[in-house]
Amino acid sequence: MEATRRGDRAVTNKPKYWGVISPMPAPMLTGMAQQYEAMGLEGLFAPQVYGPPFIPLAVAAGATSRVKLATGIALAFARSPFETAVAAMDMDRVSNGRFVLGLGSSVRSWSEGFFGMPYGKPVEHLREVIDIVRQVIAKGHTGELRRYDGKYHHHDFSEYQSLAAPLRTDLPIWVAGLRQPLLRMGAEVADGVIGHPIWSIGWATTKVMADIEAGLAKGGRKRSDIEFNIWLFVAPNNDRKQAIEDARATVAFYGGIEQYEEYFAAHGFRKEAKLLQEGVKGGSYVDVKHLVTDEMAQTFVVCGTPDEVRKRVAAIWEHADSACLMPPAYALAPEQQAAYGMAIAQTFYG
Repeated sequence: MEATRRGDRAVTNKPKYWGVISPMPAPMLTGMAQQYEAMGLEGLFAPQVYGPPFIPLAVAAGATSRVKLATGIALAFARSPFETAVAAMDMDRVSNGRFVLGLGSSVRSWSEGFFGMPYGKPVEHLREVIDIVRQVIAKGHTGELRRYDGKYHHHDFSEYQSLAAPLRTDLPIWVAGLRQPLLRMGAEVADGVIGHPIWSIGWATTKVMADIEAGLAKGGRKRSDIEFNIWLFVAPNNDRKQAIEDARATVAFYGGIEQYEEYFAAHGFRKEAKLLQEGVKGGSYVDVKHLVTDEMAQTFVVCGTPDEVRKRVAAIWEHADSACLMPPAYALAPEQQAAYGMAIAQTFYG
């Protein structure tokens, strides 16, 4: 496979795509994971919406042998950093060294409201979590761990007895971010940066690169020191109107989150975001999806014919090392999700 160079990083001529898996009956999940591996995908993400993402990844690990397996993402504040570290080591062992720990802060209302866990200042909190996870993985088996006293977490490891050394002490950690602060921190300290799926093409290709470069500079690092994985919602459909209609609920889900308002405002959609927030408080994002205009839907979900979608997505490869393309699955019936999954595979992986 030929490769070209952009800055200090090598770029292969064949894009590296990741897929997404989620909890489902084991026979279906194993079949999907094996199909993705056979298609040549680079890896598989399992997101944490509510439940822990390690469960579907463990099932996929037993059914595959090559693809990487990553949490995309694990909510960093929903559990103890110690539990995150040992779960990551277990997943790395189960997958024979194919695991990537993707971490993100999510939003305050989820962390404090759903999980009953402190949120604080997300950048400094996530930095602390990463530090603890790395210490447990690197030193837990050596007897060097004693105490950790941070702003958010306090651990007494004096009686900790690791059962075995981890498969890898340098297990990769990728950080997910929507806007500047987390992107900068991820580029500074993590092994990779994961883009948010609600990113627009324009945001992914113009707005974020200065933040990533700033984070790299602060950490004294090079662009080739991190993996930049861009996520996008895509809806390839020869019926453009149907693609737009199918995209509305996904955009409404994110638009209804108060913490995301400034992001939508930066695209000129503050009014719509506020209306969605008010609507969600009184019901469900599905009830207010009609408030998502055609323009808003097409800004945050790549809608159009397969050729149109392919051409628009091609713009990310000037900056991305890999990408994860997913259908706008919120409120879609299983057969609609499956149809978009097949369309994405035929458009990009064939």
